[in-house]
Amino acid sequence: MNYFLNSELINKTIKECELPHITGLSRTESLRLILSCLDLTSLEGSDHDEKIIDFCIKAKSFNNFNLPNVAAVCVYPVFARLVRKNLENSNIKTACVAGAFPAGQSPLNIRLDEVKFAVDEGAQEIDMVISRGRFLQGDYDYITKEIDLTKKACGNAHLKVILETGELGSNENIRKASNLAIEAGADFIKTSTGKIKPAATFEAVVVMLETIKEHYLKTGKMIGIKPAGGISEPDQAILYANLVERILGKSWLNNHYFRIGASRLTDNIVKEFQTNQ
Repeated sequence: MNYFLNSELINKTIKECELPHITGLSRTESLRLILSCLDLTSLEGSDHDEKIIDFCIKAKSFNNFNLPNVAAVCVYPVFARLVRKNLENSNIKTACVAGAFPAGQSPLNIRLDEVKFAVDEGAQEIDMVISRGRFLQGDYDYITKEIDLTKKACGNAHLKVILETGELGSNENIRKASNLAIEAGADFIKTSTGKIKPAATFEAVVVMLETIKEHYLKTGKMIGIKPAGGISEPDQAILYANLVERILGKSWLNNHYFRIGASRLTDNIVKEFQTNQ
């Protein structure tokens, strides 16, 4: 059995990565790196234009504290144009969930139309979610098809594929879903929608990282990783970063290949910087 399907060995790796800082960096440097890799996320039914504009202002405000910008602002497709406009003249990307997020339970043609709409409205990154029901009944060809067609619908936009690991039931399934997503064209694989529990877990991310590593050793192609859901404390984020560094190496520790989906985490990072000033 591969070690990364063995929970005991996975937990040993996790324990060894529990540090107050990213390996080789100070605490301050670690938090700055984490902030630069964040997808600042607002995915609520109560979202509205004024709230999203304020959210974009917040995303651009970290420079006021001499901190780096976040990597992206992630919203529903109806806000893509508004976000893109309000992030003009910044290096912050406009990201959208699309494709019947979070359940994925809509006809594929409708899901693809939503992806195309988001891209047409200005989305530079798309976060889609796989059809877990189809996956769990063994319809792997369908999973490959939906990811492949979504990738095509993205055009030049990057594609992050959400596995919803909390619904997959086993490390074997997480590995299988990771492989399907990577082979079908994912630029990133992502743990969770953040709408179910468990969301991101360290164990699931280790399995995903090891699958990315296998693919890289075979092909030389780097695939990104995005833990998301329930990540609010800096120490959690640092542990995820240490797992990335431990398994994949420092080349992955930047926002081209490592993202964290969060909202409250940014506030806690800024609070720590303010406390230590």
